[in-house]
Amino acid sequence: MSDSDGAGKWEIAVAVSDVKAGEPVGCSLRQHEIAVYLVDGTYYATSNICTHEQALLTDGFLEGCEIECPLHGARFDIKTGEVLSSPAETDLETFRTRVVGDHIEVLLPE
Repeated sequence: MSDSDGAGKWEIAVAVSDVKAGEPVGCSLRQHEIAVYLVDGTYYATSNICTHEQALLTDGFLEGCEIECPLHGARFDIKTGEVLSSPAETDLETFRTRVVGDHIEVLLPE
């Protein structure tokens, strides 16, 4: 069960052991496709769908805090969701994360 946080609800996304540095992991939570990343000891979460095309970002390439879409090379900052290169023009949705026990939780909007 998830605790409410006023701005949303915490949901268990993935096990801590499933997320390795440089290897994003995807999951489905309610109507959201989520990508979870580990960079420099910090977990981040974004939408897993490129805003330019319907491609899974977890099939792309992660370098530092930048994820590159596998279809057309659009790049995004995983910390802010900001578009860093075309052809994408719309930022990614980002989600707060926290570690609880052996799981990574993501704060989803209500």
